Amino acid sequence: MIDPWLGLLLLKMAVAAAIVVGCSLLAERSGPLLAAMIATLPISAGPVYVFLAMDHDAAFISAGALGSLNSNLANAGLSLVYVLLAQRFGTLVCLAAALATWFLLVTGLQKLALPFSVLLAATPTVFLTLHRIVRPYLAARPAITPRRPWYVIPLRAAAVAALAGTVTTVSAHVGPAWSGVLATFPIVLSSLIAILQPRIGGPASAAVIANSLLGLLGFGLAIALLHIAAVPLGSWPALGLALLVCILWNLGLMSLARARSGRKPASETSSRKR
Repeated sequence: MIDPWLGLLLLKMAVAAAIVVGCSLLAERSGPLLAAMIATLPISAGPVYVFLAMDHDAAFISAGALGSLNSNLANAGLSLVYVLLAQRFGTLVCLAAALATWFLLVTGLQKLALPFSVLLAATPTVFLTLHRIVRPYLAARPAITPRRPWYVIPLRAAAVAALAGTVTTVSAHVGPAWSGVLATFPIVLSSLIAILQPRIGGPASAAVIANSLLGLLGFGLAIALLHIAAVPLGSWPALGLALLVCILWNLGLMSLARARSGRKPASETSSRKR
C-alpha cells in the first residue's frame, strides 16, 4: 500500500507536469509574443505555490515571495544573456551561460537580503531597461516549423515534476526564502530554450525570450502583491489575486501589441500617399 504522503507528493508532481506541458505546447504553436505571454504566466510557480500553501502558513508564503522576487530578477539576467548569445552561438553554450547567470544572480541577491521596498523598485527598473536593450530582437521568425522530437514531452514533464517534488520535499528544511527561489526556478524558460533553439534557430528562439521580459515584469508585480497580501488576506486569496494580476497584465500587453500592429498599416498607407 502506498504511503499517503508519497501518494500526495506523486499527485502534486503529476499535476504540475500536466499544467506546464499543456501550456508550453500551446506556446510552441504560437508566435513569439503569444508564446512569451503563455510562458510568463505562473504555470510552473503557480502549482508549486499551491502545494506550499497546503503545507505551510501564510507567513511562510509571504516570506517565500521575497525569494521569488530575487529569482525573478535573476530571470531578467538569464533572458538578457540568452537573447544576446543566441544570435551567434548554439543551444548548449547559450543555455549554460544563461543558467549560470541565473545561479550567480540569485545567490548574490539572496546573500544581500535586500528589503522589499528595494526589490519592488528594482523590478520595473530592471525589466523595462532590459526590454529596451532587446527590442531589436523581438520580431525574429523561424524560416520553417520543424517537427517536435519524440522525447520532448516526456523530458519536459519529468523536469517539471522533479521541480515540484523537490520544492515540496525540501521546503521545510531550506526555509521560505529558498523555497520561493526554487518555486520560481526558470524551468519553463530553460525548457523552451532547450527545445525551441534546435528547432527554429537562435534568433527566433531569442525572440520568444526577449518578448518575455515584459511578462516577467507583470509576474514580479504579482509576486510583490503576494508578499503584501498573504498574511492579512490569507494564502489562498493572495494567490488568487496574484494569478489575476498575471493574467490581466499579459492580456493587456497583447491588446497593446494588437493596437500597435493595427495602426501600422494606416501609417504606412499615409506615407505612401505623400
